[in-house]
Amino acid sequence: MKVAVRNFFLALSVCLSANALAQDDPWALLQKTAGAARQLNYQGVFLYQNGGQLRSIQITHMNTGGQEMTRNLVMDGSNPREVYSQGDNVVIFHPYQQKVLVERRRGQNLFPAMLPADMTLLKSSYNATQVGSDNVAGRAAYIIELAPKDAYRYRYRVWVDGETGLLLKMTLGSADNIPLEQIGFTQVNMIGSADADSVQPKIDMTKQYVMQNEQAPQHVTNEWVVAQLPPGYHQIDHVERVVPGKATPVSQIIFSDGIASVSLFIEPIGKGIRPKTGSKLMGSTNMCAHVVEGHQIIVVGEVPAETVRQISKSVTFKKPVNK
Repeated sequence: MKVAVRNFFLALSVCLSANALAQDDPWALLQKTAGAARQLNYQGVFLYQNGGQLRSIQITHMNTGGQEMTRNLVMDGSNPREVYSQGDNVVIFHPYQQKVLVERRRGQNLFPAMLPADMTLLKSSYNATQVGSDNVAGRAAYIIELAPKDAYRYRYRVWVDGETGLLLKMTLGSADNIPLEQIGFTQVNMIGSADADSVQPKIDMTKQYVMQNEQAPQHVTNEWVVAQLPPGYHQIDHVERVVPGKATPVSQIIFSDGIASVSLFIEPIGKGIRPKTGSKLMGSTNMCAHVVEGHQIIVVGEVPAETVRQISKSVTFKKPVNK
């Protein structure tokens, strides 16, 4: 009887929260969600599922004086690790391998901060509609669908906390609504006061960690261009990075439509190296490999196959004009 009563009031709270928000502009709600993930203090556990891959992550997020700090504990049995981020700086601890990797995060928003602060790009490529209400991690939520306006992007559904606006869950699906990826909280709690110590990496001082300080990527404006990007996508970064085992730097150009991200990698094909060609699907991620002017072209992203294919086939080398 107690369970039935509790479920009744839980369902009632979901309906009341959804009804209170039903008249709001879904874009305004998404704007609130984009800010909530970066401004609130919270702790929780979320699950990430992509194809046959399933991963559980503990998260603690703090915002003190406008400065964000996040600690993620990836509870992967084969490769557990601890990820501490502050702005674009990321430190990854591999306790079993006794390694520390320092790197910079580029072109990829991490859950639950999946939505951009500026909705302009999203509005040009998606239609937003409130499609229902639900309960996620014991919290009343409403559901907003981002339906693509063309075939160059997937369909998204986001579950938004009716009280705080925090993104609680997101799914990614194909044009015919086949689910491809899901990420969402199984438990989450708001934290009243910010405690920076709670997001600091837990370091075992008895271990001799091996530092792998990634060389800072260089921003470049070289002669590689993409003649025809899929509509709605814009270049957001272009860097060159030194990759262990590679004789020459690898160029990485990142494109985004505001939520989806695509990376283009370009490197010279070394002597005796067999280039990769063709397409491959891995869960929700499509990859397309191509060869241009003696360079290996690889395009990767959680986008439809046609998107990576068009980008890979549009890469050209703009030869300098002799004066």
